[in-house]
Amino acid sequence: MLEKLPRDASDMLHNRYTIIRKIAQNGARRTLLAQELQNELVVIKILLFNEEFRWEDLKLFEREAETLKNLDYPAIPKYLDYFELDTEELKGFALVQTYIEAKSLQEYVEAGRNFSEHEIIQLGKLLLEILDYLHSRQPAVIHRDIKPSNILLKNSSGNSVGDIYLVDFGSVQTTIKSHGTRTVVGTYGYMPPEQFGGRAFPASDLYSLGMTLIYLATLKHPSELLDDDLNIQFDQISHLSIELKTWLSLMIQPSLNRRFNSAKTALEAINNLSDIKLKNEYNLFNQKNYSQLCKPSYSKIKLIRTNEKLEIRFPAKTRWQIISNICYAFFPTLVISFVGFFFLQTFINLIIDIFLNALISGDIITLSIITLLSVSLTTYIMINLIIHLFGQTILTLDEKQIVIAKEVNGSRTLTGSQPKIIAREHIWKIVASAEQYKLINLRNMVEKMQKSPSIIFWEATFGQHDLNTYLHQPLKLEERDWLAQQISNFLDVPLFKE
Repeated sequence: MLEKLPRDASDMLHNRYTIIRKIAQNGARRTLLAQELQNELVVIKILLFNEEFRWEDLKLFEREAETLKNLDYPAIPKYLDYFELDTEELKGFALVQTYIEAKSLQEYVEAGRNFSEHEIIQLGKLLLEILDYLHSRQPAVIHRDIKPSNILLKNSSGNSVGDIYLVDFGSVQTTIKSHGTRTVVGTYGYMPPEQFGGRAFPASDLYSLGMTLIYLATLKHPSELLDDDLNIQFDQISHLSIELKTWLSLMIQPSLNRRFNSAKTALEAINNLSDIKLKNEYNLFNQKNYSQLCKPSYSKIKLIRTNEKLEIRFPAKTRWQIISNICYAFFPTLVISFVGFFFLQTFINLIIDIFLNALISGDIITLSIITLLSVSLTTYIMINLIIHLFGQTILTLDEKQIVIAKEVNGSRTLTGSQPKIIAREHIWKIVASAEQYKLINLRNMVEKMQKSPSIIFWEATFGQHDLNTYLHQPLKLEERDWLAQQISNFLDVPLFKE
């Protein structure tokens, strides 16, 4: 197919670009080096409608173009042009971006270059800064194919590893998929386990980066480092410090929950490697994280998770709690009724007199108003009493929304209340609230006020939603930590602790 592309100035592509050579070819895709009218070198990616074309290719191609168009970072190629190819010999689309004259890390390794620990750390920091920029976008930009051949390096000198560039956004993802068709993209060995199932998160790029750095340290493809249990073994590398090995271990954990949860966190850790002193500290770190992901043994909360939905069912009140509530409510009500008996009696007598007069005179309007008010008030009191005593809170999260609803005996109709609905796209962070807050009194003294642990959803600029306000009984600390982590993982939004 390459021979059908124009090769000289008299027959330019899109009347502007002269093809110099082919850089890469994969299925229906071609990557070409070209020269534009102003003699500047550019990279042209072409998606051809040939026998190898898939509709999924077009979705990825258009997403790459749209993503690059909205990115502005020195270490990422710049979007220049996008156009359709529609000739007798060529049909498809073309994406033009800046050309970076540099060799890839893969080419450096194949040429015999070895990377020292100092250089590996520098590369890790520079690449994490790029990932922090990408993952901080709204929505987050996930590369999904970080590997040595997609990282360019130039201007190495002395103690400086050089300038680093991340290229090839052909597998980029800008939304978190919860259901529907899933495309498995990435490169074997550098691809984390969740990508084999078609899912990708910001932490997925961290895994790929960790594997890339391990490749530079070992000069072995990740598949060569697998043991019988499919774990990556690189402890035997003598020229790496225990601190760097521990940091790399946290980058490539198979479980998302045990991996660094953001590029910023990983960058802070590699900037303070001296704080990671012993391997057992790494194990303690994992155990601490893992405990937050385990349901407390005493909890009655039910969590049901599928790829499409996360449902959390909070328990209704127990029989003894209902009896206690009735007893606590009975005696105050009795006292209030006794004290206000004469006032209440006067009010009831007035209502009865109005009702009887309306009945005798045939005043239908007054009768209707009194009946409607009586029925409405009685219904309102009964519904709220039923919800308070027998209601159950259900929190449901899916691809589009978060729903907080009440159920009575498995039915939402009986509650007579509308569920709280929050658009998922508006949620940008989850906060595990503090157990106490500071209050300055009139004497300018700080008082610490205790409160129940809770989970707060931050909805763009619209406000905050405190989960405890929807629950019959507050969360315990371990339940809060467990649920907050599960919700954060499912929504793929950052979790903060006050």
